[in-house]
Amino acid sequence: MKLFLSLITAFIFFFQTDLEALRNSYAKANLSNDNTEAFINLAEKQSGSDAVTSGYKAAAKIMEAKVVKQNRKALVKTGATNLESIIKANPNNIELRLIRLSVQENIPKIVGYRGSIKDDKAFLINNYSKQNTVMKSYVKKFAMQSKSFTDPERATLK
Repeated sequence: MKLFLSLITAFIFFFQTDLEALRNSYAKANLSNDNTEAFINLAEKQSGSDAVTSGYKAAAKIMEAKVVKQNRKALVKTGATNLESIIKANPNNIELRLIRLSVQENIPKIVGYRGSIKDDKAFLINNYSKQNTVMKSYVKKFAMQSKSFTDPERATLK
């Protein structure tokens, strides 16, 4: 029984480490093309099929259009379609909403993938207090650098 519990704990710890690495890499991805490529590579290596990991993989597909010369439109369309379907299946997942908000904030306006910014921002604000400490910290860190949040909105994230 102890061995079984140890294996379960190790699995959860391993999974959390991968997710934490994805979060950290994603937070830095827009700072440079090298960081974008590092995030894309990390996301592609993830074997998890949970909603959040799949959301980061979809974001990586969209961001790949930033660093490649061909098929940019197809990459954005595929990534955006995947992200939307993941969010549709998991509408109450705050991390998925954060991913979509950050993608839509940073994608060029001409692409036209910007329709959920207000809804996602409101969702993050309204559901912030229900999150665990790790997710609160992640959302707050995002909000502090986000173009969508006003100073009074940032102040509500305590």
